[in-house]
Amino acid sequence: MYENRKRKNTTTTPITITTASHPLSKNMQPPTTAAASTKKTLKLTPSRLKDLLLILSFLTIIYLLFSSPRPQLSLTPRAAPSTSFLTTRRHIVFSIASSSTSFIHRQHYIRLWYNPTTMRAFAFLDREAVDPTGNNTRSIMDPTLPRVIISKDTSSFPYTFKGGLKSAIRVARVVKEVVELNEPDVHWFVFGDDDTVFFVENLVTVLSKYDHNGWFYVGSNSESYDQNVKNSFEMGFGGGGFAISYSLAKVLARVLDSCLVRYAHLYGSDARIFSCLAELGVGLSHEPGFHQVDMRGDLFGMLSAHPSSPLVSLHHLDAVNSIFPNMSKTQALEHLFNGVNVDPARVLQQTVCYDPVHSLTVSVAWGYSVQVFEGNEFLPDLLIPQRTFMPWRRGGNAEFTRFMFNIREYPKDPCKRPLVFFMESVTSGKNGIWSNYIRHDVADCNRGYAMKNLELVRVLSHKLEPDIEQMKFPRRQCCDAFCLI
Repeated sequence: MYENRKRKNTTTTPITITTASHPLSKNMQPPTTAAASTKKTLKLTPSRLKDLLLILSFLTIIYLLFSSPRPQLSLTPRAAPSTSFLTTRRHIVFSIASSSTSFIHRQHYIRLWYNPTTMRAFAFLDREAVDPTGNNTRSIMDPTLPRVIISKDTSSFPYTFKGGLKSAIRVARVVKEVVELNEPDVHWFVFGDDDTVFFVENLVTVLSKYDHNGWFYVGSNSESYDQNVKNSFEMGFGGGGFAISYSLAKVLARVLDSCLVRYAHLYGSDARIFSCLAELGVGLSHEPGFHQVDMRGDLFGMLSAHPSSPLVSLHHLDAVNSIFPNMSKTQALEHLFNGVNVDPARVLQQTVCYDPVHSLTVSVAWGYSVQVFEGNEFLPDLLIPQRTFMPWRRGGNAEFTRFMFNIREYPKDPCKRPLVFFMESVTSGKNGIWSNYIRHDVADCNRGYAMKNLELVRVLSHKLEPDIEQMKFPRRQCCDAFCLI
Protein backbone atom coordinates (compact mmCIF):
# COMPACT_ATOMS: atom_id res chain seq x y z
CA MET A 1 0.00 0.00 0.00
CA TYR A 2 1.37 3.34 -0.92
CA GLU A 3 -0.20 6.54 0.20
CA ASN A 4 0.16 9.76 -1.78
CA ARG A 5 0.10 12.72 0.57
CA LYS A 6 -0.53 16.18 -0.81
CA ARG A 7 1.94 18.75 0.40
CA LYS A 8 0.44 21.74 2.07
CA ASN A 9 1.52 24.93 0.39
CA THR A 10 2.58 27.68 2.78
CA THR A 11 2.02 31.27 1.87
CA THR A 12 3.63 34.39 3.28
CA THR A 13 1.95 37.70 3.85
CA PRO A 14 3.66 40.31 1.67
CA ILE A 15 4.75 43.64 3.17
CA THR A 16 3.53 46.33 0.83
CA ILE A 17 5.49 49.59 0.65
CA THR A 18 3.27 52.43 -0.33
CA THR A 19 4.37 55.91 -1.26
CA ALA A 20 2.24 58.98 -1.41
CA SER A 21 2.81 62.58 -2.44
CA HIS A 22 0.61 65.64 -2.46
CA PRO A 23 0.85 68.39 -5.10
CA LEU A 24 0.82 72.01 -4.10
CA SER A 25 -2.63 73.38 -3.38
CA LYS A 26 -3.99 75.96 -5.79
CA ASN A 27 -4.30 78.38 -2.85
CA MET A 28 -0.81 77.73 -1.65
CA GLN A 29 1.81 80.06 -3.06
CA PRO A 30 5.53 79.38 -2.97
CA PRO A 31 7.63 81.50 -0.57
CA THR A 32 8.88 84.83 -1.85
CA THR A 33 12.22 86.47 -1.30
CA ALA A 34 12.79 89.66 0.71
CA ALA A 35 14.01 91.43 -2.41
CA ALA A 36 10.51 91.30 -3.86
CA SER A 37 9.17 93.64 -1.06
CA THR A 38 11.45 96.61 -1.64
CA LYS A 39 9.82 99.89 -2.70
CA LYS A 40 12.32 100.49 -5.41
CA THR A 41 11.73 98.93 -8.73
CA LEU A 42 14.18 96.06 -9.05
CA LYS A 43 15.59 95.74 -12.47
CA LEU A 44 15.81 92.02 -13.26
CA THR A 45 18.85 91.36 -15.31
CA PRO A 46 19.24 87.90 -16.85
CA SER A 47 21.76 87.02 -14.16
CA ARG A 48 19.47 88.07 -11.29
CA LEU A 49 16.44 86.35 -12.88
CA LYS A 50 18.38 83.13 -13.05
CA ASP A 51 19.34 83.41 -9.37
CA LEU A 52 15.75 84.12 -8.38
CA LEU A 53 14.46 81.07 -10.21
CA LEU A 54 17.08 78.87 -8.56
CA ILE A 55 16.08 80.13 -5.13
CA LEU A 56 12.38 79.52 -5.81
CA SER A 57 13.11 76.02 -7.03
CA PHE A 58 15.20 75.23 -3.97
CA LEU A 59 12.52 76.49 -1.58
CA THR A 60 9.83 74.51 -3.38
CA ILE A 61 11.85 71.29 -3.06
CA ILE A 62 12.41 71.93 0.65
CA TYR A 63 8.69 72.50 1.12
CA LEU A 64 7.76 69.27 -0.65
CA LEU A 65 10.27 67.23 1.32
CA PHE A 66 8.95 68.35 4.70
CA SER A 67 5.24 68.62 3.89
CA SER A 68 4.75 65.23 2.16
CA PRO A 69 4.04 62.21 4.37
CA ARG A 70 6.87 59.75 4.75
CA PRO A 71 6.49 56.24 3.34
CA GLN A 72 5.02 53.82 5.84
CA LEU A 73 5.26 50.05 6.09
CA SER A 74 1.78 48.63 5.85
CA LEU A 75 1.31 45.55 8.03
CA THR A 76 -2.19 44.99 6.74
CA PRO A 77 -2.08 42.41 3.93
CA ARG A 78 -3.66 43.52 0.72
CA ALA A 79 -5.80 41.24 -1.35
CA ALA A 80 -3.66 39.54 -3.97
CA PRO A 81 -4.64 40.31 -7.54
CA SER A 82 -6.70 37.60 -9.15
CA THR A 83 -4.65 35.28 -11.36
CA SER A 84 -7.51 33.01 -12.38
CA PHE A 85 -9.29 33.61 -15.66
CA LEU A 86 -12.41 31.51 -15.27
CA THR A 87 -12.67 29.01 -18.10
CA THR A 88 -15.03 26.05 -18.19
CA ARG A 89 -15.79 23.38 -20.77
CA ARG A 90 -18.50 25.56 -22.25
CA HIS A 91 -16.02 28.35 -22.94
CA ILE A 92 -13.97 26.15 -25.30
CA VAL A 93 -14.81 25.38 -28.93
CA PHE A 94 -13.00 22.35 -30.33
CA SER A 95 -12.21 22.13 -34.04
CA ILE A 96 -11.35 18.65 -35.27
CA ALA A 97 -9.49 18.29 -38.56
CA SER A 98 -10.70 15.16 -40.32
CA SER A 99 -11.56 13.80 -43.75
CA SER A 100 -14.28 11.73 -45.37
CA THR A 101 -12.07 8.62 -45.22
CA SER A 102 -10.69 8.87 -41.69
CA PHE A 103 -13.70 10.21 -39.80
CA ILE A 104 -15.58 6.90 -39.89
CA HIS A 105 -12.61 4.94 -38.57
CA ARG A 106 -11.56 7.33 -35.82
CA GLN A 107 -14.84 8.18 -34.18
CA HIS A 108 -13.95 5.98 -31.22
CA TYR A 109 -11.14 8.40 -30.30
CA ILE A 110 -13.56 11.33 -30.25
CA ARG A 111 -16.11 9.44 -28.15
CA LEU A 112 -13.49 8.95 -25.45
CA TRP A 113 -13.33 12.64 -24.56
CA TYR A 114 -16.28 14.46 -26.14
CA ASN A 115 -19.50 15.11 -24.21
CA PRO A 116 -22.20 16.90 -26.25
CA THR A 117 -24.09 18.07 -23.17
CA THR A 118 -21.17 20.02 -21.70
CA MET A 119 -18.93 20.80 -24.68
CA ARG A 120 -18.89 22.37 -28.14
CA ALA A 121 -16.98 20.78 -31.01
CA PHE A 122 -17.06 20.68 -34.81
CA ALA A 123 -15.51 18.14 -37.17
CA PHE A 124 -14.30 19.65 -40.45
CA LEU A 125 -14.35 17.27 -43.42
CA ASP A 126 -13.45 17.67 -47.08
CA ARG A 127 -16.76 16.11 -48.11
CA GLU A 128 -19.49 13.94 -46.64
CA ALA A 129 -18.08 10.72 -45.26
CA VAL A 130 -19.39 7.40 -46.50
CA ASP A 131 -19.32 4.25 -44.40
CA PRO A 132 -18.69 0.78 -45.93
CA THR A 133 -22.44 0.25 -46.47
CA GLY A 134 -22.70 3.37 -48.65
CA ASN A 135 -24.51 5.61 -46.15
CA ASN A 136 -23.33 9.21 -45.95
CA THR A 137 -22.34 11.07 -42.83
CA ARG A 138 -25.73 12.58 -42.07
CA SER A 139 -27.51 9.25 -42.07
CA ILE A 140 -24.94 7.51 -39.88
CA MET A 141 -24.11 10.45 -37.63
CA ASP A 142 -24.18 9.57 -33.95
CA PRO A 143 -25.80 12.41 -31.95
CA THR A 144 -23.04 11.99 -29.36
CA LEU A 145 -20.42 13.09 -31.91
CA PRO A 146 -19.56 16.67 -32.90
CA ARG A 147 -21.45 18.40 -35.68
CA VAL A 148 -19.86 17.82 -39.10
CA ILE A 149 -18.99 20.84 -41.25
CA ILE A 150 -17.85 20.52 -44.85
CA SER A 151 -14.85 22.78 -45.39
CA LYS A 152 -14.99 25.48 -48.04
CA ASP A 153 -13.15 25.11 -51.34
CA THR A 154 -9.43 25.95 -51.12
CA SER A 155 -8.38 24.95 -54.65
CA SER A 156 -7.42 28.54 -55.51
CA PHE A 157 -4.69 28.68 -52.84
CA PRO A 158 -1.14 27.83 -53.96
CA TYR A 159 0.67 24.79 -52.56
CA THR A 160 4.22 24.06 -53.70
CA PHE A 161 5.66 21.58 -51.17
CA LYS A 162 6.88 18.65 -53.27
CA GLY A 163 5.17 15.42 -52.26
CA GLY A 164 2.96 17.10 -49.68
CA LEU A 165 -0.82 17.08 -49.28
CA LYS A 166 -2.72 20.17 -50.36
CA SER A 167 -5.35 19.32 -47.75
CA ALA A 168 -3.02 21.22 -45.39
CA ILE A 169 -4.53 24.43 -46.78
CA ARG A 170 -8.06 23.27 -45.99
CA VAL A 171 -7.09 22.25 -42.48
CA ALA A 172 -5.34 25.58 -41.84
CA ARG A 173 -8.48 27.47 -42.88
CA VAL A 174 -10.42 25.65 -40.16
CA VAL A 175 -9.22 28.46 -37.88
CA LYS A 176 -11.01 31.04 -40.01
CA GLU A 177 -14.12 28.96 -40.61
CA VAL A 178 -14.72 28.10 -36.95
CA VAL A 179 -14.37 31.75 -35.93
CA GLU A 180 -16.89 32.74 -38.59
CA LEU A 181 -19.47 30.43 -36.99
CA ASN A 182 -19.84 33.23 -34.40
CA GLU A 183 -20.37 30.90 -31.45
CA PRO A 184 -21.30 32.88 -28.31
CA ASP A 185 -19.27 33.18 -25.11
CA VAL A 186 -16.04 31.65 -26.42
CA HIS A 187 -12.78 32.00 -24.50
CA TRP A 188 -10.62 29.56 -26.45
CA PHE A 189 -10.53 27.75 -29.77
CA VAL A 190 -8.76 24.39 -29.53
CA PHE A 191 -7.55 22.57 -32.64
CA GLY A 192 -6.63 18.92 -33.05
CA ASP A 193 -6.87 15.91 -35.35
CA ASP A 194 -9.48 13.17 -35.38
CA ASP A 195 -6.95 10.86 -33.69
CA THR A 196 -6.13 13.38 -30.95
CA VAL A 197 -7.42 12.34 -27.54
CA PHE A 198 -7.97 15.32 -25.24
CA PHE A 199 -8.14 15.19 -21.46
CA VAL A 200 -10.61 17.99 -21.17
CA GLU A 201 -10.58 18.77 -17.45
CA ASN A 202 -6.81 19.11 -17.55
CA LEU A 203 -7.04 21.27 -20.65
CA VAL A 204 -9.46 23.58 -18.85
CA THR A 205 -7.09 23.79 -15.88
CA VAL A 206 -4.09 24.63 -18.08
CA LEU A 207 -5.92 27.28 -20.12
CA SER A 208 -7.17 28.92 -16.92
CA LYS A 209 -3.59 30.05 -16.30
CA TYR A 210 -3.90 32.49 -19.21
CA ASP A 211 -6.01 35.59 -19.76
CA HIS A 212 -8.28 34.69 -22.66
CA ASN A 213 -8.73 38.40 -23.36
CA GLY A 214 -5.08 38.59 -24.40
CA TRP A 215 -3.35 37.13 -27.43
CA PHE A 216 -2.23 33.62 -26.53
CA TYR A 217 -1.14 30.62 -28.58
CA VAL A 218 -0.77 27.58 -26.30
CA GLY A 219 0.60 24.15 -27.17
CA SER A 220 3.82 22.20 -27.47
CA ASN A 221 6.36 21.09 -30.01
CA SER A 222 7.28 17.55 -31.09
CA GLU A 223 9.07 15.00 -28.93
CA SER A 224 11.38 14.44 -31.90
CA TYR A 225 14.36 16.77 -32.19
CA ASP A 226 14.53 16.21 -35.95
CA GLN A 227 10.85 17.07 -36.44
CA ASN A 228 11.38 20.36 -34.64
CA VAL A 229 14.43 21.11 -36.77
CA LYS A 230 12.37 20.59 -39.93
CA ASN A 231 9.50 22.71 -38.67
CA SER A 232 10.23 24.90 -35.65
CA PHE A 233 10.99 24.53 -31.99
CA GLU A 234 8.41 27.26 -31.37
CA MET A 235 5.55 25.71 -33.34
CA GLY A 236 2.50 24.16 -31.69
CA PHE A 237 2.13 20.80 -33.46
CA GLY A 238 -1.43 20.27 -34.65
CA GLY A 239 -1.70 16.58 -33.80
CA GLY A 240 -0.94 17.23 -30.16
CA GLY A 241 -3.39 20.10 -30.37
CA PHE A 242 -3.04 23.79 -29.66
CA ALA A 243 -5.26 26.55 -28.30
CA ILE A 244 -5.75 30.12 -29.53
CA SER A 245 -7.46 32.71 -27.37
CA TYR A 246 -10.67 34.24 -28.74
CA SER A 247 -9.30 37.75 -29.22
CA LEU A 248 -6.26 36.43 -31.13
CA ALA A 249 -8.37 34.06 -33.24
CA LYS A 250 -10.60 36.93 -34.38
CA VAL A 251 -7.60 38.89 -35.62
CA LEU A 252 -5.99 35.84 -37.21
CA ALA A 253 -9.20 34.97 -39.07
CA ARG A 254 -9.25 38.39 -40.73
CA VAL A 255 -5.75 38.08 -42.18
CA LEU A 256 -5.49 34.31 -42.65
CA ASP A 257 -6.37 34.03 -46.35
CA SER A 258 -3.85 36.65 -47.43
CA CYS A 259 -1.25 35.06 -45.15
CA LEU A 260 -1.75 31.55 -46.54
CA VAL A 261 -0.75 32.74 -49.99
CA ARG A 262 2.70 33.69 -48.68
CA TYR A 263 3.42 30.23 -47.27
CA ALA A 264 2.72 27.95 -50.23
CA HIS A 265 6.12 26.28 -49.70
CA LEU A 266 5.30 24.84 -46.24
CA TYR A 267 4.21 21.25 -45.66
CA GLY A 268 1.56 21.26 -42.94
CA SER A 269 -1.38 23.25 -41.67
CA ASP A 270 0.18 23.82 -38.24
CA ALA A 271 3.27 25.35 -39.88
CA ARG A 272 1.03 27.82 -41.70
CA ILE A 273 -0.84 28.83 -38.55
CA PHE A 274 2.46 29.22 -36.70
CA SER A 275 3.85 31.44 -39.48
CA CYS A 276 0.76 33.65 -39.61
CA LEU A 277 0.78 34.05 -35.83
CA ALA A 278 4.47 34.95 -36.00
CA GLU A 279 3.56 37.76 -38.40
CA LEU A 280 1.20 39.04 -35.71
CA GLY A 281 4.06 38.96 -33.23
CA VAL A 282 2.67 36.08 -31.14
CA GLY A 283 4.92 33.27 -29.90
CA LEU A 284 4.03 29.86 -28.51
CA SER A 285 3.30 29.42 -24.80
CA HIS A 286 4.76 25.95 -24.16
CA GLU A 287 2.72 23.47 -22.12
CA PRO A 288 4.35 20.01 -21.77
CA GLY A 289 1.01 18.22 -21.34
CA PHE A 290 0.26 18.45 -25.08
CA HIS A 291 1.76 15.36 -26.76
CA GLN A 292 2.33 15.11 -30.49
CA VAL A 293 3.66 11.56 -29.88
CA ASP A 294 6.10 11.49 -32.79
CA MET A 295 7.08 8.00 -31.68
CA ARG A 296 6.18 4.42 -32.48
CA GLY A 297 6.02 1.19 -30.54
CA ASP A 298 5.69 1.01 -26.77
CA LEU A 299 4.95 4.33 -24.99
CA PHE A 300 5.53 2.82 -21.55
CA GLY A 301 8.80 4.70 -21.00
CA MET A 302 7.21 8.07 -21.71
CA LEU A 303 3.91 7.51 -19.92
CA SER A 304 5.54 6.15 -16.76
CA ALA A 305 7.78 9.24 -16.45
CA HIS A 306 5.39 12.00 -17.40
CA PRO A 307 6.44 15.57 -16.49
CA SER A 308 4.90 17.34 -13.50
CA SER A 309 2.21 18.90 -15.64
CA PRO A 310 -1.37 17.75 -16.32
CA LEU A 311 -1.82 15.34 -19.21
CA VAL A 312 -3.66 17.35 -21.90
CA SER A 313 -3.54 15.31 -25.10
CA LEU A 314 -2.20 12.20 -26.87
CA HIS A 315 -1.82 11.84 -30.63
CA HIS A 316 -0.73 9.19 -33.18
CA LEU A 317 -2.33 6.44 -31.13
CA ASP A 318 -2.83 4.34 -34.28
CA ALA A 319 0.95 4.13 -34.61
CA VAL A 320 1.76 2.86 -31.11
CA ASN A 321 1.14 -0.33 -29.18
CA SER A 322 -1.77 -0.74 -26.81
CA ILE A 323 -0.85 1.17 -23.66
CA PHE A 324 -2.14 -1.67 -21.43
CA PRO A 325 -1.22 -5.32 -21.98
CA ASN A 326 -3.78 -7.87 -23.17
CA MET A 327 -6.16 -5.18 -24.43
CA SER A 328 -6.96 -3.68 -27.81
CA LYS A 329 -5.89 -0.07 -28.35
CA THR A 330 -9.44 1.16 -27.87
CA GLN A 331 -10.00 -0.96 -24.75
CA ALA A 332 -6.72 0.29 -23.29
CA LEU A 333 -7.67 3.94 -23.75
CA GLU A 334 -11.10 3.33 -22.25
CA HIS A 335 -9.35 1.67 -19.32
CA LEU A 336 -7.09 4.71 -18.87
CA PHE A 337 -10.18 6.92 -18.72
CA ASN A 338 -11.42 4.91 -15.72
CA GLY A 339 -8.72 6.72 -13.79
CA VAL A 340 -9.05 10.00 -15.70
CA ASN A 341 -12.73 10.25 -14.82
CA VAL A 342 -11.96 9.86 -11.10
CA ASP A 343 -8.89 12.09 -10.74
CA PRO A 344 -7.92 13.75 -14.04
CA ALA A 345 -5.20 16.04 -12.64
CA ARG A 346 -3.32 13.12 -11.04
CA VAL A 347 -3.32 10.75 -14.03
CA LEU A 348 0.26 9.82 -15.08
CA GLN A 349 1.73 12.02 -12.35
CA GLN A 350 4.89 10.30 -11.17
CA THR A 351 5.55 9.76 -7.49
CA VAL A 352 8.53 7.88 -6.05
CA CYS A 353 8.46 6.03 -2.72
CA TYR A 354 11.21 4.30 -0.77
CA ASP A 355 10.57 1.20 1.36
CA PRO A 356 13.52 1.09 3.78
CA VAL A 357 12.33 -2.14 5.42
CA HIS A 358 12.58 -4.19 2.22
CA SER A 359 15.10 -1.91 0.46
CA LEU A 360 12.80 -1.25 -2.46
CA THR A 361 12.13 1.79 -4.65
CA VAL A 362 8.64 2.26 -6.01
CA SER A 363 7.76 4.59 -8.90
CA VAL A 364 4.04 5.27 -9.34
CA ALA A 365 2.57 6.75 -12.52
CA TRP A 366 -0.91 7.19 -11.10
CA GLY A 367 -3.74 5.58 -13.04
CA TYR A 368 -1.31 3.73 -15.28
CA SER A 369 1.59 1.75 -13.81
CA VAL A 370 3.83 1.03 -10.83
CA GLN A 371 7.47 -0.03 -11.08
CA VAL A 372 9.26 -1.71 -8.16
CA PHE A 373 13.08 -1.69 -8.11
CA GLU A 374 15.35 -3.67 -5.83
CA GLY A 375 17.56 -1.35 -3.81
CA ASN A 376 17.52 2.42 -3.64
CA GLU A 377 17.34 4.12 -7.02
CA PHE A 378 18.26 7.77 -7.32
CA LEU A 379 15.19 9.92 -7.85
CA PRO A 380 16.67 12.03 -10.71
CA ASP A 381 17.33 8.81 -12.65
CA LEU A 382 13.73 7.67 -12.32
CA LEU A 383 12.44 10.94 -13.74
CA ILE A 384 14.16 10.19 -17.07
CA PRO A 385 11.97 8.21 -19.53
CA GLN A 386 13.18 4.75 -20.48
CA ARG A 387 13.59 4.24 -24.21
CA THR A 388 10.88 1.66 -24.84
CA PHE A 389 9.72 3.49 -28.00
CA MET A 390 11.06 4.00 -31.49
CA PRO A 391 11.37 7.25 -33.48
CA TRP A 392 8.60 8.41 -35.76
CA ARG A 393 10.76 8.21 -38.89
CA ARG A 394 11.61 4.63 -39.84
CA GLY A 395 14.92 3.53 -41.30
CA GLY A 396 18.22 5.34 -41.39
CA ASN A 397 20.02 5.78 -38.08
CA ALA A 398 16.87 5.37 -36.01
CA GLU A 399 18.90 4.16 -33.06
CA PHE A 400 20.64 7.51 -32.82
CA THR A 401 17.51 9.64 -33.25
CA ARG A 402 17.43 12.46 -30.74
CA PHE A 403 14.45 13.40 -28.61
CA MET A 404 13.53 16.61 -26.83
CA PHE A 405 14.16 15.04 -23.43
CA ASN A 406 16.81 12.89 -21.80
CA ILE A 407 16.36 9.15 -22.16
CA ARG A 408 17.85 6.17 -20.38
CA GLU A 409 18.26 2.75 -21.88
CA TYR A 410 15.68 0.07 -21.22
CA PRO A 411 17.42 -3.23 -20.32
CA LYS A 412 17.11 -5.85 -23.04
CA ASP A 413 17.23 -8.56 -20.40
CA PRO A 414 13.73 -8.54 -18.80
CA CYS A 415 15.17 -9.90 -15.56
CA LYS A 416 17.21 -6.70 -15.19
CA ARG A 417 14.11 -4.57 -15.42
CA PRO A 418 11.97 -3.55 -12.47
CA LEU A 419 8.77 -5.38 -11.63
CA VAL A 420 5.93 -3.70 -13.52
CA PHE A 421 2.32 -3.47 -12.33
CA PHE A 422 -0.47 -2.06 -14.49
CA MET A 423 -3.58 -0.32 -13.20
CA GLU A 424 -6.42 -2.78 -12.71
CA SER A 425 -9.11 -0.70 -11.01
CA VAL A 426 -9.85 2.64 -9.37
CA THR A 427 -12.45 3.19 -6.67
CA SER A 428 -13.38 6.33 -4.78
CA GLY A 429 -14.59 6.30 -1.19
CA LYS A 430 -14.84 8.37 1.97
CA ASN A 431 -11.21 7.82 2.91
CA GLY A 432 -9.85 8.69 -0.51
CA ILE A 433 -9.19 7.04 -3.85
CA TRP A 434 -7.84 3.50 -4.05
CA SER A 435 -6.09 2.42 -7.24
CA ASN A 436 -4.96 -1.17 -7.65
CA TYR A 437 -2.07 -2.35 -9.83
CA ILE A 438 -1.59 -5.97 -10.94
CA ARG A 439 1.78 -7.56 -11.63
CA HIS A 440 2.73 -8.10 -15.27
CA ASP A 441 5.52 -10.61 -15.85
CA VAL A 442 7.21 -11.03 -19.23
CA ALA A 443 9.78 -13.61 -18.07
CA ASP A 444 10.40 -16.08 -15.26
CA CYS A 445 13.07 -14.25 -13.30
CA ASN A 446 14.74 -15.02 -10.00
CA ARG A 447 13.66 -12.13 -7.79
CA GLY A 448 14.63 -11.26 -4.25
CA TYR A 449 12.49 -12.36 -1.32
CA ALA A 450 10.67 -9.04 -0.96
CA MET A 451 9.62 -9.08 -4.64
CA LYS A 452 9.15 -12.78 -5.23
CA ASN A 453 5.53 -13.03 -4.09
CA LEU A 454 4.53 -9.44 -4.68
CA GLU A 455 1.39 -9.54 -6.83
CA LEU A 456 -0.56 -6.39 -6.00
CA VAL A 457 0.22 -2.76 -5.25
CA ARG A 458 -2.51 -0.58 -3.79
CA VAL A 459 -2.23 3.20 -3.82
CA LEU A 460 -4.28 5.46 -1.59
CA SER A 461 -4.53 9.08 -2.70
CA HIS A 462 -6.83 12.07 -2.51
CA LYS A 463 -8.20 13.93 -5.48
CA LEU A 464 -5.66 16.37 -6.83
CA GLU A 465 -7.20 19.78 -7.45
CA PRO A 466 -4.37 22.25 -8.07
CA ASP A 467 -5.16 25.94 -7.99
CA ILE A 468 -3.76 28.40 -10.52
CA GLU A 469 -0.71 29.30 -8.43
CA GLN A 470 0.19 25.62 -8.05
CA MET A 471 -0.17 25.22 -11.81
CA LYS A 472 2.40 27.95 -12.38
CA PHE A 473 4.90 26.20 -10.12
CA PRO A 474 4.06 22.46 -10.25
CA ARG A 475 5.52 20.17 -7.61
CA ARG A 476 5.77 16.41 -7.40
CA GLN A 477 3.54 14.83 -4.77
CA CYS A 478 4.93 13.09 -1.69
CA CYS A 479 4.73 9.34 -1.28
CA ASP A 480 5.02 7.03 1.76
CA ALA A 481 5.40 3.25 1.56
CA PHE A 482 3.52 1.41 4.30
CA CYS A 483 3.44 -2.20 3.25
CA LEU A 484 3.50 -4.50 0.26
CA ILE A 485 0.69 -6.98 -0.32
